[in-house]
Amino acid sequence: LTMLRLCRFSFRKTRAWAFSPTRLLSSSGEPSGHEQSLYPGSKSRFSADIAQCRPLTSDGDGGVSLYRVMDRLGQLLNPEQDLNLSEETLLKMHKTMMLLNTADKILYDAQRQGRISFYMTSFGEEATHIGSASALNSNDLVYAQYREAGVLLWRGYTLDEMMNQCYGNHLDPAKGRQMPVHYGSKELNYHTISSPLATQMPQAPGAAYALKRAQAGACVICYFGDGAASEGDAHAAMNFAATLDCPVIFFCRNNGYAISTPTEDQYRGDGIVARGPGYGIDSVRVDGNDVLAVYDVVRAAREICVKMNKPVLIEAMTYRVGHHSTSDDSSAYRSIDEVSYWDREDHPISRFAHYLKQRGFWDEKKEADLRKECQERVLEAFQGA
Repeated sequence: LTMLRLCRFSFRKTRAWAFSPTRLLSSSGEPSGHEQSLYPGSKSRFSADIAQCRPLTSDGDGGVSLYRVMDRLGQLLNPEQDLNLSEETLLKMHKTMMLLNTADKILYDAQRQGRISFYMTSFGEEATHIGSASALNSNDLVYAQYREAGVLLWRGYTLDEMMNQCYGNHLDPAKGRQMPVHYGSKELNYHTISSPLATQMPQAPGAAYALKRAQAGACVICYFGDGAASEGDAHAAMNFAATLDCPVIFFCRNNGYAISTPTEDQYRGDGIVARGPGYGIDSVRVDGNDVLAVYDVVRAAREICVKMNKPVLIEAMTYRVGHHSTSDDSSAYRSIDEVSYWDREDHPISRFAHYLKQRGFWDEKKEADLRKECQERVLEAFQGA
């Protein structure tokens, strides 16, 4: 975890110690100005310097750094850093991101044509899905928000199952009782999605606590967005997870706009990661458009959860290229030029393709062939539904 040290907050549990007024005295027996507080809610020391008594703020250009493995051109920042991922795994990452992107395009158009009632794309956020899913074990439980379809695809959810759910036909396990994109799979340990924001967050530490008691050797990952972090359930979830030592990963996709509210109107602090210290939760911020960096931090977070029975908060900084949903028009709150920059200059799929080409695993012909294959597979499942 040393590579993440600059990007994370770390907390060590302090052993409970017996009440001892002698701790207030200096070596001479006189009261000390810097003695340790005996207040039960804090183990801090007193100070006469008010500057030392303020928590971290995000004035200016400071704040918690973002951990990344490669830049937007796919170049490794540290060539000696090897995540030891096989060529097979790396190619599966790219192919699954491409498949998700293709399914999103076709189903988005299907909604616009009136074929399905609703849809939500994951344009620009594919690396948060695949990077995190690939670092988990199949027995780890997933509590998703609603923009994590790539996690299901990685675990083996078929395109037919995806189409059946979005159409709500007789092959849909919920028989059309759920809105489109509200997936669920008991076989893949993916809890069914609920529309109201953040309802999954308090449930996740409860499930994680059960796993801990059962000594299952597994953890829970709970996905949520920057908007959901403003809900009261987010506070309750993190506080329960910290105080009960639950093996749960809180994975925040901070895409900048929630449903339609820019982050500058959501909070004044340094994002979501800065809230972790208040709960006593190990926290890290990662470049959410870097699939390798996401994989690395989730792998490390899972190890903390399973081996130490502690929660971890991950804030993945990314950008939602698409509208929030088919009910949204994002041009009302952001410029087309801004969206175009992220789509053309720093898209997670193109960044990873650059990396694969540099490794000798990919080329333009393979890319074209994959696009055609994904199109055919999605359309086949689409027509079947």
